[in-house]
Amino acid sequence: MVQPPLLEVTGVSKGFPGVQALDTVQFELRAGEVHALVGENGAGKSTLMKILSGIYKKDAGTLKINGAEMEITDPYHAQMSGISIIHQEMNLMPHLTVAQNILIGREPRIAKIFLSEKELNKRAQELLDELGLSLRTKDIVENLTVAKQQMVEIAKALSYNSDIIIMDEPTSALTKAETETLFEIIKNLKDAGKGIIYISHRMEELTQISDRITVFRDGRYIDTLETKTTEISKIISLMVGREVDQNARPDLTKQDDSAIVLKVEGLSTRRLLQNVTFDLRKGEILGFAGLMGAGRTEVALAMIGKDKIQSGKILVNGKAVRVKNPAQAVEAGIGYLSEDRKRFGLLLSQDVIFNTVLSSVTKFINALGIFNSPRAKRQTEASIDSLQIKTPSASQTVKNLSGGNQQKVVIAKWLTRECDILIFDEPTRGIDVGAKEEIYKLLKDLSNQGKSIIMISSELPEILRMSDRILVMCEGRVTGVLNNRDADQENIMQLATKFRS
Repeated sequence: MVQPPLLEVTGVSKGFPGVQALDTVQFELRAGEVHALVGENGAGKSTLMKILSGIYKKDAGTLKINGAEMEITDPYHAQMSGISIIHQEMNLMPHLTVAQNILIGREPRIAKIFLSEKELNKRAQELLDELGLSLRTKDIVENLTVAKQQMVEIAKALSYNSDIIIMDEPTSALTKAETETLFEIIKNLKDAGKGIIYISHRMEELTQISDRITVFRDGRYIDTLETKTTEISKIISLMVGREVDQNARPDLTKQDDSAIVLKVEGLSTRRLLQNVTFDLRKGEILGFAGLMGAGRTEVALAMIGKDKIQSGKILVNGKAVRVKNPAQAVEAGIGYLSEDRKRFGLLLSQDVIFNTVLSSVTKFINALGIFNSPRAKRQTEASIDSLQIKTPSASQTVKNLSGGNQQKVVIAKWLTRECDILIFDEPTRGIDVGAKEEIYKLLKDLSNQGKSIIMISSELPEILRMSDRILVMCEGRVTGVLNNRDADQENIMQLATKFRS
């Protein structure tokens, strides 16, 4: 007798006001399989996962688990039905410990009344050891790095011992070593007969980890392919409905004698940075490359006054500026787009208008001290038009937008504030191939308009594609600056490992 699929999705639809998120999609997951689900942001991937995990109710279609039709009513029901999800947007309690987050709602108790902290930490440690995760059970989650918080999310999901495990961008914040640990965990889960739905925008991961790939586009099912016999170029073409040149390089016609708008001299901090010196020219995209912990983000945080500068100076248009906090950085014309846009770049519960004018509120207050809402709306609608932000209206809540469009709202905020120097920290993290192309075009358009951009990225193809010059860091120091015409992945990596033994 043929074993039925672990999960079978047939004709599932889901709509929201003004948006048909899913239109009669299909999907199948087998035991012992990693099945990748890909598509641009807004393709419907996350909507389907929220239906499977009980957050949304489908409008039509059927779900079968092990051949039996099922209606998933809520997240608890999903867990009891053998479905666990590792969320892209981490679903942790920041004030609790690692152990408390992993076993929340299932805490061991003495006489069924009193919580046993000792047993709680023991069970959590056993799971962490089994998974090979280097976390301390008593650490408070909000004090952990984003990468370690992601590992807690992974451990929490796997603690339910589910047969169906959904991984939504699980490596977006992980180092290479942590990613390899996760892949080893996935291999062990496959060997145990578990089924894994794997969502990622990193094409190279899909070829490494998945058995089959299903493509969604605009809320519709497009195709299911065998990974080992499919070229990445075909997957991308199916995702975006057009060909995408992944090997493009910048137009190297910009003059090296453009005005220097930013000069950083001898920047040092107590914790990491040592004598960091560089300049940024008008209309230039300066890429920051380096391995995890090299100090790229720390340079940005020091420049905006988030990290205290021990020595060194910052000059904007030849004039030394004192930047002791982010507000002073904004006054100096420096805007910072954090790698964690959901936490530091946006107020997700507010609408597009609110977020767009957030850093420029005084511009919209009249002589009587009254906020000019119609003017703020007009400004936001102009930004929506110029940046091609996909949203039903300017009043749409930002959390309902795709990752790429959320990123555009952050950009709109700083353009409304009229910042001429923009620092983009991992600008395409967590967004799909098609949305990346839009962000790339937007950055190029901004540089052509005379904006000066620092782009921090962990993806070397992205650095090579976008940067006029490339600054490479290692262990808190600048180890070299390359013109793009002279750069390739090999010489960037040589500089990125220069001070390592």
